[in-house]
Amino acid sequence: MGASPMGGGPTGGNPTGGGSPASAARRREVLDALRRGAVPATGLDLLAVGLGRFEQAAADDLATVAAGGSVFKAVRGEYGSGKTFFTRWLAERAKQNNLATAEVQISENETPLHRLETVYRRLTERLTTATFPPSALRAVVDSWFYALEEDVLATGAFDDSAGADDGALDRAVAELLDQRLADVGQTAPAFAAALRGYWAATLAGDQATASAVLAWLGGQPHVAASARRVAGVRGDLDHFGALGFLQGLLVVLRDCGYRGLLVVLDEVETLQRVRSDARDKALNALRQLIDEVHSGRFPGLYLMITGTPAFYDGPQGVSRLPPLAQRLATDFSTNPRFDNPRAVQIRLPGFTEQSLVELGGRVRALYASGSAAAERINILVDDAYLAEFARAVAGRLGGKVGVAPRLYLKKLVGDVLDRVDQFADFDPRRDYPLTIATAELTELERNAAAGGEVASAAPTSADDIALDLP
Repeated sequence: MGASPMGGGPTGGNPTGGGSPASAARRREVLDALRRGAVPATGLDLLAVGLGRFEQAAADDLATVAAGGSVFKAVRGEYGSGKTFFTRWLAERAKQNNLATAEVQISENETPLHRLETVYRRLTERLTTATFPPSALRAVVDSWFYALEEDVLATGAFDDSAGADDGALDRAVAELLDQRLADVGQTAPAFAAALRGYWAATLAGDQATASAVLAWLGGQPHVAASARRVAGVRGDLDHFGALGFLQGLLVVLRDCGYRGLLVVLDEVETLQRVRSDARDKALNALRQLIDEVHSGRFPGLYLMITGTPAFYDGPQGVSRLPPLAQRLATDFSTNPRFDNPRAVQIRLPGFTEQSLVELGGRVRALYASGSAAAERINILVDDAYLAEFARAVAGRLGGKVGVAPRLYLKKLVGDVLDRVDQFADFDPRRDYPLTIATAELTELERNAAAGGEVASAAPTSADDIALDLP
């Protein structure tokens, strides 16, 4: 069964994904996202279809990271096979294991992979935890300084209740900061210096300077020179300094209670469309990152990339750099049923009509769990209707089932379930001749509807597509 772009995991049991029923807030967030045609930001376990094969390997990898190890994994899948969903599903599991996470979209203009300082900047902008939304950088750094103070007070050298000398306490915290960042300071002394500058500005009540120094610590360019002078740092973060800053961030996360960091570099296949010189630099940067992870430089880091088969196998991708191709080489010549989920590269085999219907059933169950019209929903939107609906949507997308899930769920929630829920006399078989407007299709879906190759995703100007269900 294929991996769902909107679900993953074993089926059966609770119709909302196993475990306890979904809260009203989680149910609403998930359904609102599907109604917009988006991957839900949370609650992905409620839509779990087809990822059960990866659960144990994912749990083992997260345990390795939590114990101070490091992991690299490459995810392989065609467009529509669910790569983004898979990584967000993994991110939810990472947060449940008290890891921080960050999802970075690789792109030629916004986040080129050959400029690691930009990748690091996007990472800090999208840093999130189970408690703090993006960007969680300030909350994490503040938690770290609080943890340092608690560690100093725990030594018994300072009696906080007796009014200890604040200056002595601050000096003790500064000494402990130096000790914690000693290893990082050898490769990225500016990281430790910026932390000291941020702390000094915070103690002085200078929030403007503190925010500017924190921005510099997060890799932001064009920070005011006055703020950089306070921190004793110069210029902007560069490509080589970014790895040291990542190392420092992992130390900070660990010391304030987080067990590691999951970083996802999504859509790495976009490297195939950049200039050859930039592409070669990016591939080499990726090779460098993989080697650093495997060398143990980043304890507590789980690095994951996603890409299409063309990126891993084609002439404009990984094969341009033989050392990188060797590191990612995985045998996919056998039956997908026997793919090794522990391998460095894992394959999402794509979506089937059966798994699409199963996913629709989960969404129906989730919707009905909070609806006063649950009985009517289950009768009118039964499994037979879900199968008809899946075939109709996929049929108008050139029969490419793997491209259909986003649109299938969007129409199912917004055009079918919402109407059955609100109108007692609405029958989707009788009253809903499914219509798909070109404007609501993604570029990939438009190309599939026009009969083109999915990988090229060329737009089309086809008129609205009317679909008549049996």
